[in-house]
Amino acid sequence: QVQLVESGGGLVQTGGSLRLSCVASGQTFTTYAMGWFRQDSGKEREFVASISRAGTYTQYANSVKGRFTISRDNAANTMYLQMNSLKPEDTAVYFCAAAKATYAPSTYTPTSSVMIDDWGQGTQVTVSS
Repeated sequence: QVQLVESGGGLVQTGGSLRLSCVASGQTFTTYAMGWFRQDSGKEREFVASISRAGTYTQYANSVKGRFTISRDNAANTMYLQMNSLKPEDTAVYFCAAAKATYAPSTYTPTSSVMIDDWGQGTQVTVSS
């Protein structure tokens, strides 16, 4: 099991930017493909973005493509989500997610909650109109 701690959430105006961070500990970071999911009150948790073990491959939800960028620094056991041009509909709790990928292809990027083994506690992002 890997422990995940998010930071960087907050309140921002429409069109603003935020950078989320997720620090992992407890297991070898490079054996995990990573992702970000979000959940607004009363809604199901949804996929935002994911990144392969080496950081070579990424995937994005259509709703954030071109505005959000996922990255990872394996030397620092840290994953990031740069969020630009934020909209009120981006308001949600954002969760860091880890999918064990030791024997998975190098292209593996999780895109569904059922593919996730470990979750962070979440960080609130609120975009005001």
